[in-house]
Amino acid sequence: MIVHADIADVEKRGYLSVATEDDYAPFNYIVDGKPEGFHKELLEDLKAYAKEKGFDVRQEILPWTGLLASVSSGQYDMAFTGALVTDDRLRVFNFAPPFASAQHFYVKRAGDDRLGDIASLCGKTAGLQAGSALLARLPELKKMMADADCKIGEVVEYQSYPEAYADLANGRLDYVINALISVNDLVKTRGDTFAKGIAVSGDGFAAWPVPKKSPELLKLVTGFMDQIRDSGRLAELQTKWFGESFPAMPKEPITDVEQFHTLAGMK
Repeated sequence: MIVHADIADVEKRGYLSVATEDDYAPFNYIVDGKPEGFHKELLEDLKAYAKEKGFDVRQEILPWTGLLASVSSGQYDMAFTGALVTDDRLRVFNFAPPFASAQHFYVKRAGDDRLGDIASLCGKTAGLQAGSALLARLPELKKMMADADCKIGEVVEYQSYPEAYADLANGRLDYVINALISVNDLVKTRGDTFAKGIAVSGDGFAAWPVPKKSPELLKLVTGFMDQIRDSGRLAELQTKWFGESFPAMPKEPITDVEQFHTLAGMK
């Protein structure tokens, strides 16, 4: 039987256990053996917030593979990472109010003037990570293309985004689709090789997954989001790590598919 901790359990044991990722810049990553990124800084704020409530926060750094499963199985209380909200994940988790946009954009080779609007992508070869949340919203791009009287070309799935970007750079792909923050980070660090295209989906959201059976924990992290948003701390860290702030993000938790589709403009 899977047991998920709620606030009463957290208070009794004296700490909240959070799982963070090890290789997802700029959200969280490792430099010289030490954590770095948006969540590394925000973790200190969460610890201070939790201390006011009478408990500590303990962090475990994990590979992405299996991270959400470890939270859904009750091994950790929540995922403190840049997880994208999806239909499938909403069947297992509620999501705290989003802290970043995860709208999907395409990336092309720098200087590739063939690609611009949606119609220019039609028939071209696209790359995405296998099993990624972005695949579930590919039908939105297909509809955009249908509205432009054309169809999507071959879609190649990769085990990791670095592999997809390598094939884009060497000409095996025409474009790669990824979420906004990852695209911004890529172009910031490798702007000589890659260029950002336009949006290929409606709105998307990055947020913290909390098990469905932990409603009081969801209230706690929602209160934490309210505090850092109202104080300006959230916008400060967004600008530092993501290159922009997101004042129009929903301020309420996302708890079901219908709500998510409405917020994302998918209806």
